Amino acid sequence: MMYAVVDCDNCFVSCERVFQPELLGKPVVVLSNNDGCVVARSNEAKALGIKMGTPIYQIKDLCLTHDVQIRSSNYILYADMSNRVMSILRKEVAPGRMEQYSIDEAFLTLDSTFDYKLWGEELVKRIGRWTGMPVSIGIAHTRTLAKAATWFAKKWKGYNKVCVIDSDEQREKALKALPVDEVWGIGWRGKAKCELYGIDTAWDFTEKPESWVRRLFTVTGVRTWNELRGQSSLSTVLTGDKQTICTSRSFDGMVQEYGQMEMFISNYAAHCAQKLRAQKGVCSMVTVFIQTNHFREDLPQYDAGLTVTLITPANSTQEIVQAALRALKACFKEGYHYKRAGVIVGGITRQNAIQQNIFDELTPEQRKKFNKLSEIVDTINRRMGNDTMVLGIQQFPKDDATGEQMNFRDLIKHEHRSKCYTTDINELIEVK
Repeated sequence: MMYAVVDCDNCFVSCERVFQPELLGKPVVVLSNNDGCVVARSNEAKALGIKMGTPIYQIKDLCLTHDVQIRSSNYILYADMSNRVMSILRKEVAPGRMEQYSIDEAFLTLDSTFDYKLWGEELVKRIGRWTGMPVSIGIAHTRTLAKAATWFAKKWKGYNKVCVIDSDEQREKALKALPVDEVWGIGWRGKAKCELYGIDTAWDFTEKPESWVRRLFTVTGVRTWNELRGQSSLSTVLTGDKQTICTSRSFDGMVQEYGQMEMFISNYAAHCAQKLRAQKGVCSMVTVFIQTNHFREDLPQYDAGLTVTLITPANSTQEIVQAALRALKACFKEGYHYKRAGVIVGGITRQNAIQQNIFDELTPEQRKKFNKLSEIVDTINRRMGNDTMVLGIQQFPKDDATGEQMNFRDLIKHEHRSKCYTTDINELIEVK
């Protein structure tokens, strides 16, 4: 059995370049929500020394000097392009043999023996031809080794975007050249500990005794150690359903009025509920947090958070929004300039394993109606676009300039956002 990792190269930047070919060969960075920090970089931007997470204001001069192209995050476009790539990958293997690990990465389980190199190169070409997205592929006997192979496929042009590690000789050669912080499961977090014991490469790590690895890196480290030695130890790459779901944002400007904060919290809670239903889960805890701007030393500072426990676990938008607003009302204080807020739902279990409570505030009929309404809203929003249908408390104000109803995305700063070329009929690419 072999495993293939298919990874989109510089995913967010590549999505932008598909529809803006003038960006090819230029340094490009994509910013986080509200145009705060760098969350994606082209290879050209990396060569300039731009680091992930760098606030954009710190590199303004660098961007001007080197003509760095700046784009605001456009997650609707990125998600749609990701879905196009993943739909191609699903057809490459039998049902259940593809595991999507992130928006830009998936694992494929290859059962039969064939020319893996040729297959990978043809798949790279097909994805590029059908979607415009560049991908790299790593293939090996374990998932961790396949991740390592992907690193080589990205770094060395000679691999032609596909690296196969299928022998002990190739494994040893690869691990001796792979920095330990590039190992999946170790990364930059474990780099300092490894360097303390003279471990610089993945091969150095595999040379340590299992007892030593278990003592310093626990059972998770032992799995990584086994995988690097060619012994498959991960039954799945997925960690299962999320145990907490968070929606949070920094505001474009600052919020002082309770009514405006109430609107934001309602929307954050509704988005958490939507994500919760997507994984067929229910939550028993809803947490709200609000924060002032710590960089404004001239203003009074205040951070607060509160958790509301639900008597009966739920996933309906109405119940989760109501719980979030109860928490907000208890922790909000007038007189502060708030810069960030968020909602976290926790205590997540499967929706088919709800323990009913005799003290439940809702009757079974009411809960059934709430769940049915949430299902209808999800269906409409999937077909017509996010936030087409919302609760009244979520409704945003109208745009002063156009008089049109604003939505969640309109209130997020995105001065450099490209169009939603594939999902909005009003923003289709124009051909001249």
